[in-house]
Amino acid sequence: MKIGNFDLEKDGVFIIAELSANHGGKIEIAKETIKAAKEIGANAIKLQTYTADTLTLNSDKTDFIINGGTLWDTKKLYDLYREAYLPWEWHKELFEYARSIKIDIFSSPFDKSAVDFLEQFNPSAYKIASFEITDYELIRYTASKMKPIIISTGIATIDEIQDAVDICKSVGNTQIILLKCTSAYPAAFEDANLKTIPNLAQTFEVVAGFSDHTKGITAPIVAISLGAKIIEKHFILDKSIGGADAEFSLDKDEFKAMITAVRDTEKLLGIVDYSMTDKKRNNRQFSRSLYVSKDIKKGEKFTQDNIRSVRPGYGMHPKHFKNILTKKANKDLKFATKLMIQDIDYTNEEKG
Repeated sequence: MKIGNFDLEKDGVFIIAELSANHGGKIEIAKETIKAAKEIGANAIKLQTYTADTLTLNSDKTDFIINGGTLWDTKKLYDLYREAYLPWEWHKELFEYARSIKIDIFSSPFDKSAVDFLEQFNPSAYKIASFEITDYELIRYTASKMKPIIISTGIATIDEIQDAVDICKSVGNTQIILLKCTSAYPAAFEDANLKTIPNLAQTFEVVAGFSDHTKGITAPIVAISLGAKIIEKHFILDKSIGGADAEFSLDKDEFKAMITAVRDTEKLLGIVDYSMTDKKRNNRQFSRSLYVSKDIKKGEKFTQDNIRSVRPGYGMHPKHFKNILTKKANKDLKFATKLMIQDIDYTNEEKG
């Protein structure tokens, strides 16, 4: 599967810098953040496309006041989203700018009108946020645009995840990526349960990844070691910008360190490989092999006293040791001589 020009099978881990609310209400900060994401090696920048009115109702009733041990407790939902949203009139300039500096860009739509709006920019993918996974009609409509669809699973039951996958497939879209996500801001390590990542891929037969809300860079490294093909992390140019997501976002230096660690981890993981490379071959000089440990006369028997398995590895393989103890030397052999097959008397025996 490809997202834009990035092949998830061949090109490694796809790293998404989530802009979210980290624009400080200024398009220039948004553009500087996109530029920084490109400079530090992120593969994509992701926006969020909504308004307060497309997400919630402007109500002061208790149901619409945040109260759950979050960073935003006591704030009205409508006010939070009005503060955090990225103006729709910025999208054209941001899409054009990102593409001009060759970093991928796409967004999370939060209702059908956002999907229709984003289609004019021909995004490389769509992202369904954790809290929208229960909006089946949004998933159906987004998937119908036949672009890769990335779905965070943070608050979903296993049945709801299956429903989301089935809905995508029902409209003919099999380009499905499920992200393990803990919908807490920030998320505690003990709630991450990253072993779910390979299970998502196996259970639902999709590409699996990780949307991270923990602090620091440890979780993404563990995630890719478990098979995550995508890492999404909130990115802020500078935490002094503040805003709704600043506390659990990585700044430029932190995000760069994460990318470096991810790429190093990819190298460490490598592939399943038992081949005998030139490096392995060269290092076999430090392995053990059979050497003469005491002068041996022609016709003398090999014993545990006159041959030994020692370093270096230029002589016969130690696996032959026991068999050689029944044989005799066919010439004089000096101390510290590597034992070779031609040194052994195989009279009346088949050489092996």
